[in-house]
Amino acid sequence: MFRHTLLKWTVSAAVLLGAHAASAENRLALVIGQSAYRSVPALPNPANDARAVTQLLTDSGFEVSTAADLSQSQMREKVSEFAGKVAAKGADTVALVYYAGHGLQIDGENYLVPIDIDPKREADIPIQAVRLNDVLNTLTSVPTRMRILMLDACRNNPFPDISKSAGGGLALVDAKVGSPGTFLSFSTSPGAVAEDGTGANSPYTTALLAAGKEQNIPIEETFKRVRLAVNKATEGRQTPWDSSSLTEDFRFTGAAVAGPKLAAAPKKTVAEWTRDLKGKPVEVANEMIVADGTDESYEAFAGLFAQTPLGVLARDWLVRHQRMVAWNNAVLVNTAPAYRSFLARFPDSDLTATARKLEERLRNKPDVAPAIIAGGASAQNASLAAPTCPCNTQPQPLKKVDTPAKRADPDPPKRTDRKPPRRYGDDDVVIVRRPPPQVYEPAGPSVGIGIGIGGYGGGRYGGPSYGGGTSGGGTYGGQGRKGGY
Repeated sequence: MFRHTLLKWTVSAAVLLGAHAASAENRLALVIGQSAYRSVPALPNPANDARAVTQLLTDSGFEVSTAADLSQSQMREKVSEFAGKVAAKGADTVALVYYAGHGLQIDGENYLVPIDIDPKREADIPIQAVRLNDVLNTLTSVPTRMRILMLDACRNNPFPDISKSAGGGLALVDAKVGSPGTFLSFSTSPGAVAEDGTGANSPYTTALLAAGKEQNIPIEETFKRVRLAVNKATEGRQTPWDSSSLTEDFRFTGAAVAGPKLAAAPKKTVAEWTRDLKGKPVEVANEMIVADGTDESYEAFAGLFAQTPLGVLARDWLVRHQRMVAWNNAVLVNTAPAYRSFLARFPDSDLTATARKLEERLRNKPDVAPAIIAGGASAQNASLAAPTCPCNTQPQPLKKVDTPAKRADPDPPKRTDRKPPRRYGDDDVVIVRRPPPQVYEPAGPSVGIGIGIGGYGGGRYGGPSYGGGTSGGGTYGGQGRKGGY
């Protein structure tokens, strides 16, 4: 009886201490739910998702700001206000943003869609939507301990005309490319479309609400469980994806482990995955590769279970993921050869039209860098400075000159005694000096030359020119010297 009561008290104390540790940490969250779109059909679940996630984060020790159905200007204002709150809390703050609503990619950039958007063409999206990188840049502009971004925003493109030329889903975002201390979670894999769901919440948010309440598990394990739950709920049609550059531990509930994060286990090869998956039931093998999330595990699974529905979906995931990685690399390089290389590897995909457009745009763009390097700016500066600055001329080789033998100094002149001046009286001494000689010069002005040496080739404001010269040369130069240089 006593042992049972003691054990109960111990467990309760551990839970309370874990909750206190989470609440003691500075945690701020911004939750946005976009349902009431005006120019396209409304989304039923984002408003419900935002309310449920607000409660989850509040229970996890976050101070939450919730907003719904925002226009473009309102969304930008909320993000800016949130960044201000994070800055006020200090550098030891966890900043989290959750967004539910429409999202799409244009020219390799991801955009969050406000409710007042009404695009007539693809080029209207960057003007009327909110760029995801702008949100990330705003968060990274203030000192934080870490940043967490969760996007349930990969639903179908709601604009039929634009979807013919824009890529499906969202483009890949690698947290390791930006600043460290960032965790990104997407409701489905890059280039894929997420489901809104038939229940009160989307499949992604439903899984997040369950995994986020698990006690004392790291954030990577939390979203591994989210991946497994969503993949199972959608029968393999949707698999969430995440990218992390975190250097410290984070847990929604429970105390984080102090110190740097442990290094990830080395990736297994396709052959090793084939050996580990062989002989296992297809459902068990599928859970193993979804939890792992690497190309090697998916390739092994697709080869072993090619004739099953899950095997077909795994092959689709693998091809799409490889295409999105190649697309991300082309966008980062952003040159015509990079897009041509992408088209050669993936000639027929939903990104073909965009890749051709960007390749043509960059192919016709003049490349001024070689001209500048070859002698554009430097040659121009040299031609401007050559007439006024002798330091730009090529140095001449020095000639050897025979040094004459050192001659002995002549004997110093002997000192002669001078007669003391005559004294008149006791105190006065009279010294007689000759007047200075008179010099006669011809009439006319006296001309001195002063050259200013300084920035931009000579200078109007170069200071005085001694010897009667004018001040400096051209504008903003250096100081004229007596008689010039």
